[in-house]
Amino acid sequence: MVKRIYKLATRQQWAEARDMGQFLGAPVDLADGFIHFSTAAQVEETARKHFQGVDDLLLLAVSVEQLSALEGPLKWEPSRGGALFPHLYASMPVSAVMEEFALPMDGEGFHVFPQLQQEE
Repeated sequence: MVKRIYKLATRQQWAEARDMGQFLGAPVDLADGFIHFSTAAQVEETARKHFQGVDDLLLLAVSVEQLSALEGPLKWEPSRGGALFPHLYASMPVSAVMEEFALPMDGEGFHVFPQLQQEE
């Protein structure tokens, strides 16, 4: 079972969430009605597709166990190419974030990711 999923957020979005104690979502999350997450296997493609050239991007490693305990459900739903992506239908408490990583950009505007453990 997947123990952690990943959220991409700007430093400003994350700073605001920490101040409030919860992450309500980025503009795309608010428009869609849920917070978008990716697995370790999906997150780099998500960054390439939706965040190329975005400076000050953070990768947040989030506890699936903590999100699953919330009143709003964490659902695995088909998205890109039919792959299942985690979507949270609630706000995310900042305490659910296990680790955060800065994502510097390479010369082509793509983010450089840390080595992430692939989970089943």
